[in-house]
Amino acid sequence: MSATRARSTRLIVALDTKDPAQAVAWREATAASAGAVKLGLEFTYAQGLDAVRDVAGTRPLFLDLKLHDIPNTVASAIGSLARLRPAMLTIHAAGGRAMIAAARRAIDESFPDGERPLLLAVTVLTSLDAAALHETGVESDVADQVVRLGRLAMSAGADGLVCSSHEIRLLRDALGDDPVLVVPGIRPAGSAAGDQKRIMTPAQARDAGADWIVVGRPITRAPDPAAAAAAIAAELSA
Repeated sequence: MSATRARSTRLIVALDTKDPAQAVAWREATAASAGAVKLGLEFTYAQGLDAVRDVAGTRPLFLDLKLHDIPNTVASAIGSLARLRPAMLTIHAAGGRAMIAAARRAIDESFPDGERPLLLAVTVLTSLDAAALHETGVESDVADQVVRLGRLAMSAGADGLVCSSHEIRLLRDALGDDPVLVVPGIRPAGSAAGDQKRIMTPAQARDAGADWIVVGRPITRAPDPAAAAAAIAAELSA
């Protein structure tokens, strides 16, 4: 069933750097336009959890660590992340039903009511196309694998999914309005694709039904990051 509810698509700025001062500068420059900031493996491994908390400050934090391990380890890791009070955190749907369910229980047990982050399952990385997926032993095409993993994740307790913009409509058709869809690989018209294989513009992702879009380099590498973020926010609200 296709999505029918009206949705407002919001911007997450990816603070993809190892430098805390640079990350804070980008956070401040984009605060008026972005609904959240993303910190991931690069920054967390370089600086540690205390620095993640300090850089996020009072901004809603999308903690993109893509946890993928045995269920008990993932659950324990989520308990350790609770002090950061993220607004969203990610796991790999490919970890399987037991791992996803363990992550759900860990969130429910480790976070107080009203402060529980959205549990978002990554389906297929946006850097993977069909040929790359087949090299990993997955014989289905990207779209089929995204829907299969999305259905698994939602049935096991995830709140939403991280997916390519080109799979938004497929997921809405398969799963309806329930999943919160967070979409990386977004590039304003004229931007370089970088290492993202499956991309759309902000307006295209909004029209397809994304709840959040994640934008990094087109903002952080722009001559004026504040203006770049504001332009994307304006495109989303147009």
